[in-house]
Amino acid sequence: MKVAFLGLGVMGYPMAGHLQAAGYEVCVYNRTTAKAEQWAKQHGGRFDATISGAVQGAELVMMCVGNDDDVRAVAYQAKDAMAPGSILVDHTTASADVARELNQALGALGLGFLDAPISGGQAGAENGQLTIMVGGDEAVYQRAEAVLATYAKQIKCLGDAGSGQLCKMVNQICIAGVVQGLAEGINFAQKAGLNVADVVEVISKGAAQSWQMENRALTMDKAQYDFGFAVDWMRKDLAIALSEARKNGSALPLTALVDQFYADVQRLGGSRWDTSSLLVRLQNS
Repeated sequence: MKVAFLGLGVMGYPMAGHLQAAGYEVCVYNRTTAKAEQWAKQHGGRFDATISGAVQGAELVMMCVGNDDDVRAVAYQAKDAMAPGSILVDHTTASADVARELNQALGALGLGFLDAPISGGQAGAENGQLTIMVGGDEAVYQRAEAVLATYAKQIKCLGDAGSGQLCKMVNQICIAGVVQGLAEGINFAQKAGLNVADVVEVISKGAAQSWQMENRALTMDKAQYDFGFAVDWMRKDLAIALSEARKNGSALPLTALVDQFYADVQRLGGSRWDTSSLLVRLQNS
């Protein structure tokens, strides 16, 4: 099967690599062509300097870019060159509105569309262990599922177009609260003179356990904040969730508060630190 991958950031680059390693015939595109050329040399696939060239003849086209504007810019170029009956899978974390818009635009051309944001971070992408939250037509999803499984440990179609993005918003809402609680706990332990590693060893076996605790507590204690998913991107995602909440009438008081805490981290120079850097704000308060 011929597939295309558009956008080779910290997530897209290894994801496209998994596709090539699984035996798919992959052509990649990146805004910086040198990155696409580097990928082709490393993984043995092809690259093209244009979106239209990359998607030519592909049955599935994956994309993973930055925000709604990027999604529109890339998708609207891709759709006019995509093969009849092919499918565009958007792995970008974006709004549900843009997902519904693209589903309608591509459907009018006889093309399939899935909004399929991902969770698992850079490590998940590199290890092929991502979680994929999908929105779109069930029949379209069934055609794409096996290909998506190349770099995922969990995939689920949650409903119509936009449902994947809505689920990703829930994911980010939950992460924000958990990371803030973990930051406060570690800060408390440090000020109380406790050994954080010992504390985490004990409480991670009980009700306080979380993925963030298991994977980030000890690095937070060591002030290591270079694990891929930057504060800037988290604020983009939380802004999308807060905007959607205003539309559907849900209350997100904790999410709004943590978003402002991330703004404090940005002011401390932490725009590119990972999301566990909420601890720095507490240590500087």
